[in-house]
Amino acid sequence: MDPFQFKAVLLEISNQLTEDQLSKVKFLCQDHIGKRSLETIDSGTKLFTTLSERGHLSPDDTELLGQMLQKVGRDDLFQILDAFVTGSRPGHQDDTENAKLATATEVLSEHLGRSWRRLGRRLGLSEVKLDSISRRHPTELDETAVELLKEWRKLRGPQACVEDLIQALRACDLNLTAHKLELRISDDAQVANMNI
Repeated sequence: MDPFQFKAVLLEISNQLTEDQLSKVKFLCQDHIGKRSLETIDSGTKLFTTLSERGHLSPDDTELLGQMLQKVGRDDLFQILDAFVTGSRPGHQDDTENAKLATATEVLSEHLGRSWRRLGRRLGLSEVKLDSISRRHPTELDETAVELLKEWRKLRGPQACVEDLIQALRACDLNLTAHKLELRISDDAQVANMNI
């Protein structure tokens, strides 16, 4: 198996792990990596490098990492890893759904405003994550909305879809924003069909 592709898969997994999930994976690694070494690890890539150096992770040996990803509830990341091992295509979103989510990001950055935190809670983001977003963009509501959707997509992985986002908007009584999103997606679909 291609070592570069393996590292690319590990990087993708690392980028999608939340801080809380990384902490849980580190806890599960205590029998394989000493406590002192774990204290210095602050990213998925460092954790994966340490596991590799200690002989617990390689392109031909992904069982431990796969088990840990499943234990922390990231079946989507396990599927990405499993797809690498089996040589199949992982459960990524199709191009149509990615285009819809890109449109959703544009619409929400334009129209969400101060209701972003309420939507974030409805989408399942933790208060810690919402506070982190707020600190990074204290006065830029458009950037806050973009960051909110980015974090939600990381949390949900390939299960993130526009329909869930629209339902969450409606549940937060953000019906006008939901309607604008539906209209924009419908318009984009019509333009795409005309170009075929």
